[in-house]
Amino acid sequence: MRPVPRAKTLRHALALTQDEFATRFQIPIGTLRDWEQGRVEPDQAAQAYLRAIAGDVAAVQRALEAGPRRSSEPHTLSKGRHGDQRIANQSSREAWLPA
Repeated sequence: MRPVPRAKTLRHALALTQDEFATRFQIPIGTLRDWEQGRVEPDQAAQAYLRAIAGDVAAVQRALEAGPRRSSEPHTLSKGRHGDQRIANQSSREAWLPA
């Protein structure tokens, strides 16, 4: 697994100020400052995010600009064959919930 890039090193490599980096990647400025000053270590999700930024900054920016996907298909709640509840939409993507 690739090592987690340090936020400050990554930000400098992209030639961005703290404000620019925080805004561009939707990270609260206080969180970024805490990471850079060593007060707080990024959690696993943040580490994965920093790896993604370091790996393909353009792809991360495109994803952020696109925003969340919104399905126009209605979701239904029904019982699965084992009594589990499931949320399904018309394209048959399903998410299982514990009973």
